[in-house]
Amino acid sequence: MTELDAVDMMINDLMPAEPRGTLTKKPYKPVKEKIQSKVFKTNLKKVMRKGKSEANLFELFGGGLEIGTSYHVISGGDIDSLSFLQVVLNEQKLNYCLFSTWCMAMADIEMIEKWLCDKHIKKLDAYVGEIFPNSYGKEWEKLKDVMKRYGGRVCVFRNHAKIYAGTGSKFSFAIESSANINTNPRAENTCLTLSKELYGFYKDFFDGINSFNRDFDDWTPYDN
Repeated sequence: MTELDAVDMMINDLMPAEPRGTLTKKPYKPVKEKIQSKVFKTNLKKVMRKGKSEANLFELFGGGLEIGTSYHVISGGDIDSLSFLQVVLNEQKLNYCLFSTWCMAMADIEMIEKWLCDKHIKKLDAYVGEIFPNSYGKEWEKLKDVMKRYGGRVCVFRNHAKIYAGTGSKFSFAIESSANINTNPRAENTCLTLSKELYGFYKDFFDGINSFNRDFDDWTPYDN
C-alpha cells in the first residue's frame, strides 16, 4: 500500500552548481525559482542484491520483475546506468519514459536514440542539469535533435536528480540512483521499483518544471 504526501516546504536558496573546467560559453543565469518538495512513502516488498557487472545484473533479474517490489542494488562501479533501464526493456516496451541526470555521454544519447528508433520507447522526456548546455555542447545539441524528432523535450534546470520513470502495458516503474547517465568507475546505489504510484509521483513533479531553455516551448506532457 502506498500514499502520496505533499510537504509544504519551499526551496528558495538553491543556486546553480559550479561547472568544472573552462567553459567556452557563458553559463545560464536563471532567475530564482521556487520548487515545492514532495515526499513519497512506500511499504513495498524489498529485495537487496549486489551487482558485480552488467552481465551479472541481467542474471540477478533473470527471474523477472515483480509488481509491488523494490530492488535495491549496490554495484562496484562497473554497471552502467542505462543497464537498469535495459532490465525494464527486457520485460516490456515503454509507452512513455522520462529520465533525469546532471550530465550524460554521447554514447548514452545514441543508445536512447536507438531505443526510440526501434520503438522500444514510444515517447521520452529528458531533464538535465544547468551545466549541461555549456559543458557538454555536442551532447546538448545531439540530445535536443533526438528529442525534437521523437516528440519529447529537453528541460534544463537546477537539477542533480538521477531518475528514470516510465510506463508500459505490463507495469509502471521508477529507477532512483546515485549515478548519472554515463560510465563512472565508482560504487553506485540504485533502486528499481515497480509502482504506478511512484511513477506518477515523479512524472507529476517533472511535468511541472519550467525549463531555462526555450527550445521546447510547444511541448505538452504525455497523457497517461
